Amino acid sequence: MRQPAVQLVRLSRIPYTELLALQERWLRRLQAEPGTEAPSGTEAGALLICEPAGPVYTSGLRGGLTPEETARLRALGAEVRTTGRGGLATFHGPGQMLCHPVLDLRRLGLRLRTHVAALEACAVRLCELQGLPGASARPPPYTGVWLGERKVCAIGVRCGRHITSHGLALNCSTDLVWFDHIVPCGLVGTGVTSLSEELQRHVTVDEVIPPFLEAFKETYKCMLISEDSSN
Repeated sequence: MRQPAVQLVRLSRIPYTELLALQERWLRRLQAEPGTEAPSGTEAGALLICEPAGPVYTSGLRGGLTPEETARLRALGAEVRTTGRGGLATFHGPGQMLCHPVLDLRRLGLRLRTHVAALEACAVRLCELQGLPGASARPPPYTGVWLGERKVCAIGVRCGRHITSHGLALNCSTDLVWFDHIVPCGLVGTGVTSLSEELQRHVTVDEVIPPFLEAFKETYKCMLISEDSSN
């Protein structure tokens, strides 16, 4: 049986707002009415990968930041945005790999819960390949990937009409001080970490993308087809 195809769109370091804009364009493509010509090679959707160009705090469907908190975070020099993903407040910034799969789960034969578990499995596998065999996923509300009591990868997705958006944020060489200004994902008593912190060497986003993509193809049983990110 032929594997479904997913477009790979690598965006390098870009503003978070540009990632959201591109995500919305792919959502509109996949949500097109039946009979509308589908974009070539997008059987199951797209995998958008980038590194944020600047610091941004985001909140999800489970709760937003108060006006006072928003003003305080903006005073630090960060952007603050409300998104449609699941979860509470988190941070995105340089040194972090953002992966937003915009997928029609029906074409991949997946349910939403299976999709979230698959994202976790990809991040766990990446950690293992980097020499961190202790990485693991935990049950809700501890969604994401953990190394002990510290989260290395946050996951928050949105799904409507079987089409997903948003995804995961993996700390590679992220400045973890930014997380000190919020309660990440609303989890009191837990911490955050990065691949660089755990491995005691500088780990770049570019370094981890190839093994992550291999893990994605294996986990989702799909082909990745490169696309010019300007489309």
